[in-house]
Amino acid sequence: MRRLTRLKSWIFVAAILVVAGGALALVATRSTAGPSGPLWTDKAPVGAASPASPWVAVAKADTAAVVNISTTQVTKNPLSELPQGNPLGDFFHQQFGNMPRTFRTHSLGSGFIIRGDGYIVTNDHVVDGATEITVKLSDGRTFPAKVIGRDKKTDLALIKIDATGLPVLAFGNSDQLQVGERVMAIGNPFGLEGTVTTGIVSAKGRVIGEGPYDSFIQTDASINPGNSGGPLVNTAGQVVGIDTAIFSQSGGSVGIGFAIPVNLAKTVLPQLEAKGHVTRGWLGVSIQTVTPDLAKAMQLSNDHGALVGQVLPNSPAAKAGLKAGDVITEYDGHAIASAGDLPTLVAATPIGQTASLKVLRDGKPITLDAQIAELSEPQQVAAANNPARETLGLSVEPLTPALAQQLGVPDRTGLVVAGVKDGSPAADAGIQPGDVIVQVNRQPVHNIIELRSALAAQQAGTPMLFQLHRKDASLFVAVTANG
Repeated sequence: MRRLTRLKSWIFVAAILVVAGGALALVATRSTAGPSGPLWTDKAPVGAASPASPWVAVAKADTAAVVNISTTQVTKNPLSELPQGNPLGDFFHQQFGNMPRTFRTHSLGSGFIIRGDGYIVTNDHVVDGATEITVKLSDGRTFPAKVIGRDKKTDLALIKIDATGLPVLAFGNSDQLQVGERVMAIGNPFGLEGTVTTGIVSAKGRVIGEGPYDSFIQTDASINPGNSGGPLVNTAGQVVGIDTAIFSQSGGSVGIGFAIPVNLAKTVLPQLEAKGHVTRGWLGVSIQTVTPDLAKAMQLSNDHGALVGQVLPNSPAAKAGLKAGDVITEYDGHAIASAGDLPTLVAATPIGQTASLKVLRDGKPITLDAQIAELSEPQQVAAANNPARETLGLSVEPLTPALAQQLGVPDRTGLVVAGVKDGSPAADAGIQPGDVIVQVNRQPVHNIIELRSALAAQQAGTPMLFQLHRKDASLFVAVTANG
């Protein structure tokens, strides 16, 4: 079973824990900063590029700027919340009646100094929920730290200690990284301070389901719990990534680690220093990848671009004339190879700036201009799960006014997916319970009869284009019925 693991090491003090299976383990790492002035430097540490033994020189120069971050959290005891009056609650209250309602937990991560007056980069998940943060330098000194700014979407945080004259790490250019290039990870795996491991860049632009701006560097340099927030550096000793996650079944390294590209951090850190959070551009669309099946169903020549699933009312996209089913192939001069390219470009666009979009609509190219607005946090909507009749491996039911309101369906038309059979065409296409089927092959679907009619009219083995409403968004999937 595949597992993504957050690599923050935990130490539990006087706690009773119930652990549920399956976890995302993120790796804690640390960063360093140079003298007061610019938030970071691009100048490589002196002696970092020794031709005779580059990694020895890099390790000597860079480990001085990597720090150990320990945090304390106050956590509710879940057993103390069990209600009395049922067998489980009564049992635990009888056996552990004097148990504390809260307990303190400790965790370890990494970071690195980016400015000599105490500014340190780490992962957001390293400091998330912390009531106390302690930074230990490579020379053994310890300092309390305060959070300057955090950004959950990129899993980056900027913290500060009250110190001066600290060694710093320089930033490199992650866009120039090449697959196969040598890199070194520095951090505190399992609390082992100053550990260095080397490997290569295994891949770039990896999407691992961590957020809307997934574009990770994959490396086979050994990364383990406690590395989170630590630097991934090149042979010049420059930071090219921030270690954040691993792919593992055991929780330890199997040679598949992920780091946030430093060029993404360059766009986030100045805002964290200035205002503690990040302001991003907003277009107002939900998008998805153009799969080969979708490209075939939509009669596109290739599977490049970002498919627009929904255009939000009164959004920049709506005002520009974008429509569901459009495929965005270029944004402000940047080609969109896949859906993952668009969110980062939009987010980095200054608020109020007009962006030019090249779009395919019904196979024909058009150009639209959108004035980018400020992104606000989306709301979450619950899904329904009542049983109903089956079609394509689906269990569906009519969309009542109450369900439409609950699911946030604006026009209150469609069919609610109540269940999906494992291994069915619907499951293979990614349809989920709670989805609302709005259209099939671009025709509205109001009831089960219309859905069955659409299926009967479709040639066996040919993908059907479904438009779905899911959690306040719209998306398309291609479903190929069994012959």
